[in-house]
Amino acid sequence: MSDKFQEGQVLEGKVTGIQPYGAFVALDEKVQGLVHISEVTHGYVKDINEHLSEGDEVQVKILNIDEKSNKYSLSIRATQEAPKAASRPRKQAAPKQQQEESTAGFNTLKDKLEDWIKQSDDREKFRK
Repeated sequence: MSDKFQEGQVLEGKVTGIQPYGAFVALDEKVQGLVHISEVTHGYVKDINEHLSEGDEVQVKILNIDEKSNKYSLSIRATQEAPKAASRPRKQAAPKQQQEESTAGFNTLKDKLEDWIKQSDDREKFRK
């Protein structure tokens, strides 16, 4: 076990191998750790090969050191700033005149049912 590495430390490493579950990163000639696929970047990673390649120099943070098994858990994402939440565009309201026409007067449920089914079908077509 190396005394020169501590949990929470941020340092440069080199990707030495890639597996579907994560990437192995060498911290020096003797010590390497695993960056789990969930720690590669913020957000979902479907294919780690889209983000990392063998030989890449990466900045990693040591999340955990298991001295008994000599395993280092690393994170690339912990060295990056989290992206700001993207705001979703709001749906535009129907023009006021159209709203007034559709709500004007009294209609029974039976009378409005056909209109509601048509509106629902129109929305489904729009979404596809």
